[in-house]
Amino acid sequence: MPLPFLTADRDSDDLATTTAAPLPHEDPYESRDRWRRPYRPGPARVGGAALLLLLAAYVLCSAAIVAVAGSLPATGVCVAVAALLITLAVRLVRLGIWVGPRGLRQSGLLSGTTLSWSEVAEVRTVQQPVRLLGTPRTVQGQALVVRRTQGEPLAVLVTDHNADFVGRPMAFAMAADAIEDWVAELRG
Repeated sequence: MPLPFLTADRDSDDLATTTAAPLPHEDPYESRDRWRRPYRPGPARVGGAALLLLLAAYVLCSAAIVAVAGSLPATGVCVAVAALLITLAVRLVRLGIWVGPRGLRQSGLLSGTTLSWSEVAEVRTVQQPVRLLGTPRTVQGQALVVRRTQGEPLAVLVTDHNADFVGRPMAFAMAADAIEDWVAELRG
């Protein structure tokens, strides 16, 4: 029995059945009926999440030490803080723009917005002052702007100076092009 996921010789017929060009980092044989981010999380975002998970591990170790010492309320506080840190790390990695067959989803740290394709008027890259790694300091850069058919545009989350693309201008250009292509294809 052949194991196609272990070999490099896949049938080209399977590639012809997909409608849109696959994203640079995705498996073309994967289902297209789910939400997907058209770019990989950047090293700054992954590193920040890893540091939060490391801190959560230390807090859980301290919870075990406090539990052995016999202070149950303090153990509960330590476990709650560790759970909060783990949740924050997961949310940090999930920030950004997601595309799917039903629309465009913008995930923030504490909230998110989902627009159906009929609500998306335009997605384009613009030159404007952008925040550097989410800090109040702004620099001149590029931002991916999503304009709605009715109402205000979405808040800018994807820029060439955010945690996904700082220092990687080609990755931002590829991600912006992929999102724009997906919007053009799935709206049409």
